Amino acid sequence: MTLHRRRFLGAAALFTASPVLFAQAATERRFIFIIQRGAADGLNTVVPYAEPAYARLRGALAIDAASTLTLDGSFALHPALAKLHALYGAGQASFFHAVASPYRDRSHFDGQNVLETGGSAPYRVKDGWMNRLVGLLPRSGKEAIAFSPAVPMALRGPAEVTTYAPSALPQASDDLMQRVEQLYAKDAQLHALWSSALEARGMAGDMAGGERRQAPAALGRMAAGFLAREDGPRIAMIETGGWDTHSGQNARLANQLRGLDGLIAGLQEGLGAAWSHTVILVATEFGRTVAANGTGGTDHGTAAAAMLVGGAVRGGRIVADWPGLSSAELHEGRDLRPTLALDGLMAAACAETFRLDPDRTLRTLFPEAARDQSVQGLLRA
Repeated sequence: MTLHRRRFLGAAALFTASPVLFAQAATERRFIFIIQRGAADGLNTVVPYAEPAYARLRGALAIDAASTLTLDGSFALHPALAKLHALYGAGQASFFHAVASPYRDRSHFDGQNVLETGGSAPYRVKDGWMNRLVGLLPRSGKEAIAFSPAVPMALRGPAEVTTYAPSALPQASDDLMQRVEQLYAKDAQLHALWSSALEARGMAGDMAGGERRQAPAALGRMAAGFLAREDGPRIAMIETGGWDTHSGQNARLANQLRGLDGLIAGLQEGLGAAWSHTVILVATEFGRTVAANGTGGTDHGTAAAAMLVGGAVRGGRIVADWPGLSSAELHEGRDLRPTLALDGLMAAACAETFRLDPDRTLRTLFPEAARDQSVQGLLRA
C-alpha cells in the first residue's frame, strides 16, 4: 500500500469566517502560536502508517497502526492526541505534513531564530514576525503579551509587548496584598505597575485548589482567561519545550504530546464562546530523522508536521504533498523532504484570520520568502 500525494491547493478553505502572548486588536478573532522548541518529531505525531518504509526505518520507534487514532487512509494521530483527534472529527483541526521553514541545517538556536524572525537565514532579520503582525492590525489598548518570563524572539520589535508567567510561589495573603497596595499608593510609577500586575493576575484567574500552575491544561485555562475577555488579547504565543528526543523517544514523546493535547483542551475550555473565533497554529523549528538512532531516539532532521486548530478552523483534513520515505526520496538521504513552505502557511493563516491583504502580509511577516509560495483559501469569507 502506498500513500497518495495530496496537493496543497489554494482553495483549501481551512477556516470559517468568523489569536499566551497578548495583543489587543479591533477584532473578535484570536490567533495563538504554540511553538514546539526542540524539533518535534512529526512522523510520530501525524503518523504515515500506510507508508511502507515507515515501520522499516523506525523499527521499535514506529507507532503501531492498531493503536493510532486514524485520520484517513494514509495518516493517523499518535494515541496521546485524543483531544486533537476529536477536534479533527468535529472539523476544528487540520494537519500539515512535510512542512519546513527555509532553514536547512540542524541547530536548534539557528532554526528557532529563522522560525521566529521570519528570515531566510539565522539572524538576518532583527525583529519577530508576530511583532510585525501586531503592526498590521488596528491598535486598541495593550498590544501584546507573552506567557513567558521574557519576550520570545517572535514578538520582539517596536510594537508594545507584555509578558506574563505564572509564579511557582504560594499565593500572597490578602493582608500582604493590602499592605503593598498602601505602600505603592502615593508613588505614581509603582502604583501604575502594581495596578497592571493586579489586572494581569485577575485575567489569569484563580488557579488554587491544588492545581499545578505549570500543568498544560491549567496553562491553557490561564491563557484563556486573558484571551476570552472582550478587552483582552487577540494575538498570543505559548512556548512549549522538551521536544528534543535523542533518546528514549517513545515515552518522552508520548508525555510531550499528552501535554500539548491538554494545553489545547484547556484553551478550549477556558475560552468558552470565544473558541469559535480562535485559530491556533502549532509548529516547530525542524523535524527529526526518519530512521531511529542507536539510543531509542531520533536526531535532528528537516521537514516536520504543523497544525491549525480552533473553532474558527474549517478542519477535518490533512494537507500534504507527500514525498515518500524511500531512500531516493529523503532529503540528504536521512530526512523527510520538505514539500510545503511553513512561511506560506503561517502568512496565509494570519492574513485570513485578520482579513489582511495576503501579499502585503507575506512581504511584511516573511520579507525574504519566495513570492510564489503564498497559500490562499484557509478561511471562509
